[in-house]
This record gives sequence, C-alpha cells and structure tokens, in this order.
Amino acid sequence: MSIAFDPRQIRSYVIRAGRMTPGQLHALETQWQSYGLEPTTTPVVPQTLFPKNAPLVLEIGFGMGDSLFEMVQQHLDMNFIGIEVHRPGVGHLLHLAAAAGVENLKVFCADSVDVLTHSLPANSLDRLQVFFPDPWHKKRHHKRRLINEAFVALALGRLKPGGVLHIATDWAPYAEVVQETVALNTGFVACEPPIRPVTKYERRGIRLGHEVFDLAWTAAGNASIDHKQ
Repeated sequence: MSIAFDPRQIRSYVIRAGRMTPGQLHALETQWQSYGLEPTTTPVVPQTLFPKNAPLVLEIGFGMGDSLFEMVQQHLDMNFIGIEVHRPGVGHLLHLAAAAGVENLKVFCADSVDVLTHSLPANSLDRLQVFFPDPWHKKRHHKRRLINEAFVALALGRLKPGGVLHIATDWAPYAEVVQETVALNTGFVACEPPIRPVTKYERRGIRLGHEVFDLAWTAAGNASIDHKQ
C-alpha cells in the first residue's frame, strides 16, 4: 500500500501521525489485498472491481469510515469507492468491511486528485460525495481547499450525465464559496441532496451549534441515479 505524491502540488490535507490500534493495523495487513486499490497511471475499469455491475459512488475523505460503511450496508445494490489518506481510518473501515463480509466496497489510500485524474475513467461515477472537507479557515490557507474550479471541472468529467456531486460542510463561509465555485461551471445544475448518514464529525459540530449545509448538483444530462437513495 502506498500514497503517491507530486511535491509540486498543493495538497488539501496534512497527514497527521495517528496511533493505529492493533485491530486497525491487522486489518490493513490482512484485508488490503481484498479491499485496497493502488493508484494507477491509466484508468481502471470500475465494473471489474466488484462482483456485480451497479451504480458507483465515490467518497473523498471518509475519515474513520463509519458513515461510509453505513451507506455500504444500506445500499447493497450500489458499489462504493472510498479515498482517505489517514491510515488509522483506512484500517478501521477495512476492519468493519471484513467483519461484515461486504463485497461492494473498495478503498484508495492516496491523494484524491491523483486518483480522479489518473485512476478513474471519464463518465464512470454516479455520485461523488465529499463530506466535511477541511475548510482551511485562515485566508492564507484558502489555496489548500479541495473544492476549487479545477476540482469541480475534474468532478464533472468523472461523473456520468445525471450523476450527482454532493458536498456537506458545517462552515458557513466555505459553503458560500463552494456554491459560488460550482455555479461558475455551467455543467452543473443544483438539485436536492441525497439522503446520507450523519457523520461523527457532523455530530460534534452540531453539539457545538454549527449549521450543516448539504449542497448537491446534477451533471448535465439525464438522471442516472435516484437522488433519494
């Protein structure tokens, strides 16, 4: 398992050292072959990654993976790919997946922009979801924000016509910027956000009195997935 980096690229995250539990480490060592995906320089064929062909959902930055695992279990008629650079979170999700024996999940431990750019083909995703990305509050760090014009264009290219871009944040100024940024791309039309589980980060924000903003857009074309799923 490796994480690919281009030292010239500004990253939207910082990898912080985190202590891995024995269970997380064991899951990484024993389950990566079953659930892990390595970054590639040419696009993979998503249909070959799973036992059955089904609508494909990509989640960027799944944290510890609890809410993504909940979605995986709730929607066995859909396939999921998660991207996360925090190894304890990856290990935790692999532990949950292996214990439940799910077959509709794959995981990258890699930079999301690299994966979207090189490893996933155009028009391959039915949904791309980013829940509570780091808002990088300080103005001098705004350049690190994941959601920018380049990312929105990349997302549009990877979504099928009718696919959904779903972003959630509890930082009001970032929500405003996200809406303004996506609005600059005429390939997206605002739509009703899909139903999703509440994340651990979100619960903490709600306890602190933060307002949660769920924002969603449909890629140009005919709908390919039920937004209410």
